[in-house]
Amino acid sequence: MLVNLYQKFVDLLKYFEGLAPLALRLYLAPVLMQAGYNKLSHFSDSAAWFGNPDWGLGLPFPELMVALAAGTELIGGGLLVLGLATRLVSIPLMVTMLVAAFAVHWENGWLAIADGSSWLANEQVLAAGDKLSAAKTLLQENGNYEWLTSSGNFVVLNNGIEFAITYLFMLLALLFMGGGRFTSLDYYIAKAMNK
Repeated sequence: MLVNLYQKFVDLLKYFEGLAPLALRLYLAPVLMQAGYNKLSHFSDSAAWFGNPDWGLGLPFPELMVALAAGTELIGGGLLVLGLATRLVSIPLMVTMLVAAFAVHWENGWLAIADGSSWLANEQVLAAGDKLSAAKTLLQENGNYEWLTSSGNFVVLNNGIEFAITYLFMLLALLFMGGGRFTSLDYYIAKAMNK
């Protein structure tokens, strides 16, 4: 009885299995497209940061690297919205996230936002607590603190690998799941080709 009921539940879920990849795609697309847009709209600054070995990434051919990263994020994000070539486009987007995680964010540890109470806090995160406290004191003494915090609390960005790795894993899921049943152009193209 319970086994049959469970099987009926699983069978029912098949009609909605496209929702999970759709949710992943629609979550990732604006994040990636905004990152690509930011790189292009500040192209010379991005290229300087990509290329400078002293205060940047020290990558070769920085203009080309910015163009590739921005194009991958913009075009890839657009394809994710449509659910077109989802598995294929996930691969260069995953490479972009790997580069971001290990070339940009690695030295900052795991946490994206500095949280000294986390078991993942490193020395940089722990030091951020004192800096945040000093900043709050300055703002309370010299600014309209209630207005400044009316949209949320102040935090210190730790800029760790947390977000890049999370996006990487979301893209990995899309690589294996595809764009989604009933919710992607991939599904309808595959259906038309199989007729």
